[in-house]
Amino acid sequence: MSEVTTVRPIRAIVVNFQSASVLPGCVASLLADGVQQVVVVDNGHSRGPNDQAAETALCDAGLPFTWVPAGGNLGYGQAVNLGARGLADGDLLVCNPDIVVRPGTVGHLARVLAEDPTTAIVGPQLQNLDATVYPSARTFPSLADAAGHGLVGLVWADNPFSRRYRLLDWDHSQRRPVDWVSGACFLIRRQAWASLDGFDPRYFMYMEDVDLCWRAGRQGWRVVYEPEGQVVHAQGVSAETRPYRMIIAHHRSMLKFAWRTNRGASRALFPLVAAGVAGRTAAACAAKWRSRAQRGVG
Repeated sequence: MSEVTTVRPIRAIVVNFQSASVLPGCVASLLADGVQQVVVVDNGHSRGPNDQAAETALCDAGLPFTWVPAGGNLGYGQAVNLGARGLADGDLLVCNPDIVVRPGTVGHLARVLAEDPTTAIVGPQLQNLDATVYPSARTFPSLADAAGHGLVGLVWADNPFSRRYRLLDWDHSQRRPVDWVSGACFLIRRQAWASLDGFDPRYFMYMEDVDLCWRAGRQGWRVVYEPEGQVVHAQGVSAETRPYRMIIAHHRSMLKFAWRTNRGASRALFPLVAAGVAGRTAAACAAKWRSRAQRGVG
């Protein structure tokens, strides 16, 4: 077990949605790395077999956890908010169920908060299953970069718009302040969580992490990327159960964030932005259908 160098306890909140195959590995890695408590918020629609499977898997693994049934699929941000309500103290480690933290990660993230009282949120380096680095620290894109990333990125992944947005032209092995970090795994100071009132419930899925970091910055907090903390992220385990709904939810959230953060002349361009997002949604759904058809998935 790693030594977490902070006087504040670390409470992890993991959102489950039909993730029985990966949830025990996630919870075990958190507990082994010094997390004092793991709260699992079950976003299942009912207490059906798929929902029971995840809780049963944790019990069978002999892992201590707190199970919080959401009573339905609240979406990611609202589920985390629900899990946080029952926690009296401690900084919050927000996690997807398909992540595994490498040893020492929790301690590294906790030290960043301990060393700088102005830092609200710290995110680790996310790694894919093949050990390549996933660009989890990013900028708030301009409308031009957002449009370029969203549209040009469909046919040219390494375009300059995407490279700026995904911060691909700097060394991801160095700690640095960033605009936002992925909600797949981050540690947030309890004081900041309270001042921000958690995630905005208007985002069902996606962009709630971007919005949280944006609001933190407007309050004067810093967001930091810490690559000494490393997390393996399988990605898409829950999303693949409802792929087209997730694609639509992602793009709706993009529009909500764009409307919230742009003013004046930028807002005047919003009909064009909305049309572009609609086109990208259709293209993404078509690409997903082709991919699933090739794999023989319905």
